[in-house]
Amino acid sequence: MFDVRALLAGRQVRLADGVYLEKETKPVFWLEQKLRALSASLIRPCASTADPFVQQVHQHAATLQTLNDRGLRQFAMLHAKALQEHGLAEAKLAPLFAAIREASRRTLGKSHHDVQLLAGLTLLRGHIAEMATGEGKTLSGTLGVCACALAGASVHVVTVNDYLAERDAQENLPLYRFFRLRVGVVLQDMDVQARAQAYANPVVYVSNKELTFDYLKDRIAVGGSLSSHLQLRRLAGENAAAHTILKGLHVAIVDEADSVLIDEARTPLIISETLPDELDPAVYHRAIGLVNSLTDGEDFMRGQHRDIWLTEQGLGRVATLVQGWGGIWNSALWQKELMNKALSACHLFHRDQHYIVADNKVQIVDEFTGRVMPDRTWERGLHQLIEAKEGCEITGQRRTLSQITYQRFFSKYLLLCGMTGTAQEVAAELKHVYDLPVTRIPTHKHSQRMRLDDQVYSGQADKWRAVAQSAVRMAAAGRSVLVGTRSVEASEALSLAFQTIGAEHTVLNARQDQEEAQAVAQAGQAGRITVATNMAGRGTDIKLSTAVEQAGGLHVILTEFHESARVDRQLFGRAARQGNPGSVQAMVAWDDELFRRYAPWVSSVVKSFFHGLQRHTPAMANTLFRLLVWHAQSKAERLHRKQRLDTLKRDIKWLRALGFVGVDQK
Repeated sequence: MFDVRALLAGRQVRLADGVYLEKETKPVFWLEQKLRALSASLIRPCASTADPFVQQVHQHAATLQTLNDRGLRQFAMLHAKALQEHGLAEAKLAPLFAAIREASRRTLGKSHHDVQLLAGLTLLRGHIAEMATGEGKTLSGTLGVCACALAGASVHVVTVNDYLAERDAQENLPLYRFFRLRVGVVLQDMDVQARAQAYANPVVYVSNKELTFDYLKDRIAVGGSLSSHLQLRRLAGENAAAHTILKGLHVAIVDEADSVLIDEARTPLIISETLPDELDPAVYHRAIGLVNSLTDGEDFMRGQHRDIWLTEQGLGRVATLVQGWGGIWNSALWQKELMNKALSACHLFHRDQHYIVADNKVQIVDEFTGRVMPDRTWERGLHQLIEAKEGCEITGQRRTLSQITYQRFFSKYLLLCGMTGTAQEVAAELKHVYDLPVTRIPTHKHSQRMRLDDQVYSGQADKWRAVAQSAVRMAAAGRSVLVGTRSVEASEALSLAFQTIGAEHTVLNARQDQEEAQAVAQAGQAGRITVATNMAGRGTDIKLSTAVEQAGGLHVILTEFHESARVDRQLFGRAARQGNPGSVQAMVAWDDELFRRYAPWVSSVVKSFFHGLQRHTPAMANTLFRLLVWHAQSKAERLHRKQRLDTLKRDIKWLRALGFVGVDQK
């Protein structure tokens, strides 16, 4: 249970299961803690480091240290064979984990901590292991990878991008080589043959998108493809199944599981082919031109949840303007469809926030990671309308060949498990959709993170000016500073504020995606200021210099609350990792998108009281503001959850339709 008295006193709190809460510089409203407790009740209680399984692993340590490498491998293989006979029983796993731990000490110079042993066991129970940022999820995963691969299973380690897949595979390669395990890495630019060779290895590191699209390619190949080269193979009497890329779905260990299984699950994965567009490109340009002649609030209306539509007056005005144009404009139905899409393109999708323009092409930006998704396009003419809006070449529309949701794909694995630092908020959905319980793992060292009071400014210009000044002060004190922004546009606005005061800084956003590793590697140096979109919150490691640790560690500034509190927690989690010092602070504005979209009325009420309370009772003002953030994020999360469930329902409906017409549903 939560120690409410200690929470109200603002001290660090130890939970009964060994998990430590962050320090807070001010008391936190008791209702906020009750809500956290309610959410945490969905998470399985965490085992402590005194768990009998951990003690069993320790019992083998002294004996294994006396073995030479060959003897250690033989010991591991003996107990891996026992897994083939008895399954993933804990009594059989303990000696194997001990062998993997000793091999890691010899090859990587890292011996798994007790909490990492618990995380490895959690994975093989088929759970999600929630580990605090910086607790070593990558090393924890090697326990499950080695155990399953040595037992004969094919293991897919699923990451959020190619960079992390290649990095993690390379870092752990000496350990896998010790056990004679071959490792494959699947990257975006690989051809089909190279992919098949990579998947033939017992251990494969691959991003979620590459893995899922490879599965769809195989389904097309086996189930009847429109692809010419496979048709030729069939005509030649070859078996298409022999040319599939994947070699089975045995075990999937998903890193950053909430990002992959929840955030990415709002959109189905689709393989399509580009068709010659039946519409004249001029149609798209005319539609954009029409939108620019319409009046907001009279000809069209906006909803709170990213929806927009023509009013009756707007429909009449469009019908008048298109008289004599002929063709598709003669249809009232097409007029309405095109204009609603064009309204979305102009007013709901913004450059440098939802997409960027590079090489005269519109490229979608993932709002949760800040990364460009070069292979994604919007459907049903929306992408073409945005291309017309930006003056880019109009590409052809696409026809779906095969599709699947992440919910359905990952449910096909014999054993699905994962790791993340932020599963608390979506524990119920992970259990309901994937049958994945969440187990929270205790921290190896006590958290030293300090959260400073939130600061709220009247508008964007005031916010960027204050953020720049605060970051410069921290950097001058010998700290390193990471400033998180929600979009490319925001990162560039902040960069301009730094330039105005002559402050050196590094900007890391979707435009510099390839420079991410180098920029992050330097972010922990004294006096360094790094401005980053959400990509810095996932999978990247900021190593602090000794001088920075002595000066107080990394300072993280959040400049806009995300619609998902998990993304905010990931950003804050960059500071004070593994017992290091560090601090975090939110510096936001009343006109930020979260408040405008999800709590316009409530935020105006809170604003009217906030500044007065801040002068006389700052603690109460901070509490009131955090309740506003919780309200807005909860509303946004409910909407996103509904979208994910709707995606799953549409996928099931699509499957039933295919079954009715007799199409293979593999």
